[in-house]
Amino acid sequence: MEKILIVDDNQAVLNALSLLLEIHGYQPVLASGPAEAVKAVMYQRIALVIQDMNFTADTTSGEEGKALFYQLREINPNLPIILITAWTELEAAVSLVKDGAADYLAKPWDDAKLLTSIANLLQLGSALEENQRFRQIQRQQQAELNKNNLCGLVYGSHAMQRLVDMALQLAKSDVSVLITGPNGAGKDRIAGIIQANSPLKDKAFIKVNAGALPKELIEAELFGAEAGAYTGNNARRVGRFEAADGGTLFLDEIGNLPLSGQIKLLRVLQTGEFERLGSTATQKVKVRVISATNADLQQDIQAGRFREDLYYRLNVVELSLPPLGQRRDDILPLIQHFLPGREWSLSAERALLAYSWPGNVRELENACKRVSVLFPEGILEAEHFALQDRGSQPAPQTSAEPGPEEIQQAMDKHQGVVAKVARELGMSRQALYRRLEKYGLI
Repeated sequence: MEKILIVDDNQAVLNALSLLLEIHGYQPVLASGPAEAVKAVMYQRIALVIQDMNFTADTTSGEEGKALFYQLREINPNLPIILITAWTELEAAVSLVKDGAADYLAKPWDDAKLLTSIANLLQLGSALEENQRFRQIQRQQQAELNKNNLCGLVYGSHAMQRLVDMALQLAKSDVSVLITGPNGAGKDRIAGIIQANSPLKDKAFIKVNAGALPKELIEAELFGAEAGAYTGNNARRVGRFEAADGGTLFLDEIGNLPLSGQIKLLRVLQTGEFERLGSTATQKVKVRVISATNADLQQDIQAGRFREDLYYRLNVVELSLPPLGQRRDDILPLIQHFLPGREWSLSAERALLAYSWPGNVRELENACKRVSVLFPEGILEAEHFALQDRGSQPAPQTSAEPGPEEIQQAMDKHQGVVAKVARELGMSRQALYRRLEKYGLI
């Protein structure tokens, strides 16, 4: 049962609110003044505070309420505080809302409005606890980062945590690892984590993207070439395997390797031996191979495009990286990373979480770069990310800033409960209060 602290010097008010809360399943904690209230918040698990603005007879300035509010916020910055005010104290109450007060109700209060506000704020408190758990995950990740090198990987999902745990375990061995997943999902980061936490972390780490090279040059890139081995090659070329000797070689887009190169790759994986193009001299190396692909290699095997024996040499252990759309708990941490210090509206957050991100993390990073250039200041809205133009599945449509008629309708609909109105309109309570003042609605 959640404890709600009531702070008022009027015993009749304490009794009335206490009875109301008890009837609706809350546990009231009573305080007749600031000293008792501070003690209650310090030593009890208070979920929410309802406080008056004055505690001394014939005082109407609201200064006592302001002082108590700041004291309680210093003790617990996340504690929801509802202000019960007389009309003479309304200006002071609004100023406190701008500083983080959860809501205010004028005397005599409406029981239904008060109960609705309490329920909404406690629900928001549950969300805050979830955010705190998320921050705990972030702290754990930081501790993990201090212990292990995560190569700048940012995530918040359980799926990625499991994948990282597996990568760190594989890093201790020398087995070949195949990382599968769509383009832009972060396969190269996973490969980097394996290498950076392996016994070979201080040795060479050579990367080659087979999908970015002309097929006629892939073999020369991997195994090297003697001068004159192909047109335009006027000097001996050292291949990636030779450069990675004693270390790690990351072969990205391995499915693009032609069959002739696959045969040579299979041999070097089996024996550590190969010949440069145009040479009969055998080279011998010791290299750990990590490979990655966005292709379905099993399907390529059936179609005769990929050797089955090579597949099993590469795929001693497979790490399957899900697309970003299947690990939505990573989206907001990534946006916070790409747009540090920026704020976005609730409607924007919903759109960002609902969008499919067909280009995965790479698309998200590019969208954030675009936003940072075109909209360097202010609260970000969904339309700033241009999601409807960035893939096959458009984000939910969002409206422009609500006007006075829309705000008044929402206020009437929710009986003036600010937390609920703000949620419907997709803005913070502070932003809503600013608009209420702007349009003369308070």
